[in-house]
Amino acid sequence: MTTRILVAGVDTSTQSCKVRVTDAVTGELVRFGSAKHPDGTSVDPEAWWHAFLEAAEQAGGLDDVSAIAVGGQQHGMVLLDEHGAVIRDALLWNDTRSAPQAEALIRRLGEPDAQDDEPAGNDDESIHARGVQRWVKAVGSSPVASYTLTKVAWVAEHEPENAARIAAICLPHDWLSWRIAGYGPVADGEDAHLDALFTDRSDASGTSYFDAATNEYRLDLLDMALRRHDVILPRVLGPTEAAPVKASPQVAGREVDGGCLIGPGGGDNAMASFGLSMSVGDVSVSLGTSGVAAAIAERPVYDLTGAISGFADCTGHFLPLACTINGSRILDAGRHALGVDYDELAALAFASEPGAGGITLIPYFDGERTPNRPGDTARLEGLTLANTTRENLARAFVEGLLCSQRDCIELVRALGARIDRILLIGGGAKSPAVRTLAPAVFGMDVTLPATDEYVAIGAARQAAWVLSCTGTNSVATTEPPAWKTTIEGVESAVPTPQVYESYARRRG
Repeated sequence: MTTRILVAGVDTSTQSCKVRVTDAVTGELVRFGSAKHPDGTSVDPEAWWHAFLEAAEQAGGLDDVSAIAVGGQQHGMVLLDEHGAVIRDALLWNDTRSAPQAEALIRRLGEPDAQDDEPAGNDDESIHARGVQRWVKAVGSSPVASYTLTKVAWVAEHEPENAARIAAICLPHDWLSWRIAGYGPVADGEDAHLDALFTDRSDASGTSYFDAATNEYRLDLLDMALRRHDVILPRVLGPTEAAPVKASPQVAGREVDGGCLIGPGGGDNAMASFGLSMSVGDVSVSLGTSGVAAAIAERPVYDLTGAISGFADCTGHFLPLACTINGSRILDAGRHALGVDYDELAALAFASEPGAGGITLIPYFDGERTPNRPGDTARLEGLTLANTTRENLARAFVEGLLCSQRDCIELVRALGARIDRILLIGGGAKSPAVRTLAPAVFGMDVTLPATDEYVAIGAARQAAWVLSCTGTNSVATTEPPAWKTTIEGVESAVPTPQVYESYARRRG
């Protein structure tokens, strides 16, 4: 009997850590564990480590795992000192305190005179537009408060004593992979092995100091924020490249000959698309803490307005995406306001009509990234004595969530991306109201992959791919393993363009 080869995929997200032990050949789930992360937009990374250990224990341990990879929340800033100790709590992607620094970085790049067909003029609007275009050309995206570089700039400005201690800058998935390799804080005189930090193109492309088109760090842009660049940045691994270090036997692979390989890992959006086996023409709409519309592209995408993030995927291609800070928590806000559970919210929404009786929710509860309005708050428009009912309010919350994602879809479409199929995933996709109303608001059929942990699946699939490409493997392949994605169904509905038109008008 052939011994089953196991790999593990880790999803270290904003809200929790999930560990999926998986059959490397078939993709079949073998064991699973999860553990919560603390709330907040500023978090001690040590909490992620403890959550990983708890989730791994729930998953039956990782002693029999041959390869592991980590998918993680993007953009989070983890600062390490020369001893490998975390200098301050990590600022997460949804921490918007660095919005002024983002604007300052845009202005800094936009101040030199216009060249070629760039917007001319020295007024604020022209300088901003030039800066956005130059950032997009440099690294694929223009800075917003979510991105790592803006957070580094905030620390340099507001916590210079912490900035002076920075020896290395990494991202959540980089840091957790490094800890899985057995590294961590050390005493004076010991080597912290900061040079063992590694990452991948997909996560690095969300920092604003890495150019995924050339696969090079832009130290000049890091210098612009930190006022120096003599820091260690993680080595960027290729899609099938194993890390130069293996997992600590105390963490994974204790029972595996040769130990447990560590894959490059990746950003959560890229890992989810990989877990879904997406191809050109597919767009995923993921409703988690954030909302994300992402497409696969063979070449870099440059949106000179800065609305689309020109990220990389984890296969060597690119992942243009539009992301909202406000995702499935919009439904949570609706539940709390109306004092109902998810099913009751859906029932109320179904009892209303398209357009919620004239009520529109602009759902920018935590500010917003798409469009870039970090200081905004949510608002309800169109309320009258006649239409202010529980049913209409519930419908407005669901439609507000879907319209915000339609904004993202339209931005991706405007760049010429082919959209043949929309795949709806994430915790918010479990809502019957979201599943049923999405095709009406989006204006096309919506494919519903089975509810699953696609970031963890993508990480496990990458681990299996890395394992298959090692020189000691007799079935090495350049193609990722062909794991089946279960599709629960396809939702269809009569389009309701008036709902999105009203939203777009009131959103402004």
